[in-house]
Amino acid sequence: MLSVDQSEPEATFYTVVAGDNLSKIAKQHYDNANKYPLIFEANKPMLTHPDKIYPGQVLRIPPE
Repeated sequence: MLSVDQSEPEATFYTVVAGDNLSKIAKQHYDNANKYPLIFEANKPMLTHPDKIYPGQVLRIPPE
């Protein structure tokens, strides 16, 4: 029997720019703005509130 490596898809990273918010970033990466909690949860404890992101921050974007 063959064994297949079922590794998880890797996260990508995104650098926040002026005017960004987690919903906008989720829309770009997942085509669904309502998935912003995935990004928020993946970036705790750096992020303390979904509305508090700043230009220059590098966020981990987990696979769906």
